[in-house]
Amino acid sequence: MNNAPNLTVVIPVYKEAQHIKLVIEEIDKQLILLQTSYELIIVDDGSPDNTWSVINELASKYPMLKGLRLSRNFGKEYALCAGLEAAKGEAVIVMDGDLQHPPYLIPQMVSIWRESKTEIVEAIKVYRGKESIINQWAASTFYSILNRMSGYNLKNASDYKLLDRKVVNVWLKMGERNLFFRGMTAWLGFHHVQIPFEVGQRIGGKSKWSFFSLVKLAITGITAFSSFPLHFVTFSGYLFLTFSILLGLQALFLKFAGKAVDGFTTVILIILILGSLLMISLGIIGIYIARIYEEVKNRPRYIIAEILENSNK
Repeated sequence: MNNAPNLTVVIPVYKEAQHIKLVIEEIDKQLILLQTSYELIIVDDGSPDNTWSVINELASKYPMLKGLRLSRNFGKEYALCAGLEAAKGEAVIVMDGDLQHPPYLIPQMVSIWRESKTEIVEAIKVYRGKESIINQWAASTFYSILNRMSGYNLKNASDYKLLDRKVVNVWLKMGERNLFFRGMTAWLGFHHVQIPFEVGQRIGGKSKWSFFSLVKLAITGITAFSSFPLHFVTFSGYLFLTFSILLGLQALFLKFAGKAVDGFTTVILIILILGSLLMISLGIIGIYIARIYEEVKNRPRYIIAEILENSNK
């Protein structure tokens, strides 16, 4: 790759106008210490505030900065994908734009990549920062379910990673439109090295992730890497078939023994149980069909409305 920088840092942002300058300043300090060629790619995920204007200001100060503005809010996973497709470095670091992913780890990640020739250096949370008990429980439950269904243990994993160019090229060949970055990276394999970190204090106020967005991401992660819910439907069918046969044998026995009684309550309970199971089963199947529908439409993952690149670098 001619004139390619040695390192690319990809930062997806959304409504980060108030503090993006401080974030870039802190990241740039660490990159300068490396004494290597680098580029900064900031992907504005359709921010409704003046984030893009601030990125334009930053471009005049940092010649190696490149900005991408998506036409609307596609979501962090898609903004991240846009950054990876634009990255030219021999290694690519992906990190958040709120300093919860501490920039001081960048030199360590690059050092491990250079010295051990590892393909993926990933930062693992040893402390998740200030989170509510509900959020902690929800995250733990999600990763536990994902691990049992897919075999990938992503507990305490983060999107803060360094990927070798080899890994980036393979990741970009994965054509699905329902993206789950950390799950897709785990699926690729390659040689991983993990380094611990404590999630820093968020400098931009509250998280931009709504409860609905987190649930949607969790569903995407589970359905993208496991077909177990579909097998659960089949297993439940066999279970209730067995239950029905046993109940039928009991009914025949009572009939021939002359002990048959009105079974209104039993009938109602069976109808309610089977009805609930059918609705749940149809819902699970519907989720997978929706995923198939989204894939076969073959729409672009995201749309770039504007590109900002310093022509003097």
